Amino acid sequence: MRTDFIVLIAALGIALGSMPVYALTGRYRTPDPLESSRRGKFILGGFVRSWFYWFVHPIVAVSLALRLTPTFYNLLGVALGIAGGVAFAMGHIALGGWGILLGGAADALDGRIARAQGVAGPRGAFMDATLDRFAEFGAFVGLAVWFADTPLALILVVAALGGSLITSYARARGEVEGVLCTAGIMQRAERLLILGFGGLLDPSLAPWFGDGTPGNFLIVALGVVAAGTVGTAVYRTIWITRRLPTKASDGE
Repeated sequence: MRTDFIVLIAALGIALGSMPVYALTGRYRTPDPLESSRRGKFILGGFVRSWFYWFVHPIVAVSLALRLTPTFYNLLGVALGIAGGVAFAMGHIALGGWGILLGGAADALDGRIARAQGVAGPRGAFMDATLDRFAEFGAFVGLAVWFADTPLALILVVAALGGSLITSYARARGEVEGVLCTAGIMQRAERLLILGFGGLLDPSLAPWFGDGTPGNFLIVALGVVAAGTVGTAVYRTIWITRRLPTKASDGE
């Protein structure tokens, strides 16, 4: 059995084993003071999201004690995302999956640390959102290099990247016009989880798909992300458009 698969199973076992402990504490019923009110719904549900933040709270506490800044985690998330892309490009699919997941975890910490330190503001929000796009871009470029000789997979990579960027742009542009839209089934967290686990599980599951070529399971994951992101982008475009006036009011 592959070492990376054993590590994944062990990590999942620890995570799942901690969920009953978290449920028994009843903390999920208490409002999270470090949660952003502008965050969209998580497809796996609010319990899983609140559990995750509880699970990583020791890291937040240590980071605060060491006076690590939100920018540190912003840059760490970018570095890990790009490193994941490099790993994909070199054919290290499982390592690429780890890069994406760990980069996403780092990205989840920056906002919480900013709010805990009382430094959350427009500058940090802009940096966070922009650097997230760099991290995603790096990961998708790596995937494009790996699948350069597989036309269908390359199309899915481009569609997933395009859908991801349009989804984020639609929200940003909507906010500029005074309409906040966090709807959709394929936001950043969902994209990272699917691609990350797609990479981690590919070495073990790829033999069950098609001709067993490495990357076959990751192609399936990419298909899900591509369909979900494009669908979310279209939905947000329609949703925001319907809530915007057709022309400026007389007072403008």
